[in-house]
Amino acid sequence: METLKLEIVTPQGQIFDGDVKNVTFPGEEGEFGVLPKHASLLSLLKPGVIEFEKADGKKESIVINWGHVKVDENKATVLVDSAVALAGDTESEIAKAIQEAKELVEKASENKAALATVEARIEKAAKNL
Repeated sequence: METLKLEIVTPQGQIFDGDVKNVTFPGEEGEFGVLPKHASLLSLLKPGVIEFEKADGKKESIVINWGHVKVDENKATVLVDSAVALAGDTESEIAKAIQEAKELVEKASENKAALATVEARIEKAAKNL
């Protein structure tokens, strides 16, 4: 099975670095997916959720406020201003991550329709944890 190296970095440090089967990004021009051997591209990212399936089949989600992604055949490098991983071992940790994610997105955008869409995606991603 082929995988793609995914690296997500903020000014505070690395959020994720690993192999994934696929990844979906909240692009400025719309959501788009990337698989191994994808054509090279560079895209701006808007506030939203990066969703990916790790090599072991586990799905994860990371909420971002804005940034950009560089994709080539074997790697996707994401540079974002701020990010929150929707993960945790307990319900309280997950609830805290969801709240932090919502606050992050609210600070990044004044578009109420976009905020509602992103919040719905956050809730959906959290249910899959």
